[in-house]
Amino acid sequence: MTTLQAVGTTFLFDLVAELESRVEIGGPLGRRVFDRVRTGTFTGPRLRGEVLPGSGDPLLIRTDGTAVIDARALLRTDDGAHILMTYAGRAVIPDDVRPAFNDPATRHEIDPARYYIRTVPVFETGAPQYRWLNGIVAVGHGFVTPDGGIGYRVFAVS
Repeated sequence: MTTLQAVGTTFLFDLVAELESRVEIGGPLGRRVFDRVRTGTFTGPRLRGEVLPGSGDPLLIRTDGTAVIDARALLRTDDGAHILMTYAGRAVIPDDVRPAFNDPATRHEIDPARYYIRTVPVFETGAPQYRWLNGIVAVGHGFVTPDGGIGYRVFAVS
């Protein structure tokens, strides 16, 4: 049998986005909402810049309470390159955390270890200095921010 190394990660960047007012859509699969980015930033050792407005997530909140993330974010680096970040994932807010999480005044005070927001970002760019992103898979650990936005700490998977 082949011996494989354990999967490792390397810090890529922190992304924080302020959101527009949520758009309620509804639908047959659960509660569909659309979260749109107003503004945002990302900062890491090899890339940094802004999250462009219009990025968003047509989030599906299933009847079992699990939120299905299917987001697209357009990033512009501080040197002018554009990167498409596409990420899927899940958000699970336990019943005992849900009342505080649903209150915009307190949800940012909840320890992110008490809820689960995880994503798997992939990237697409034609910018020569960032083409290395086209060949990696990443994981993101989500958290809510004091202004009602969303943040992700993103790691490249090795």
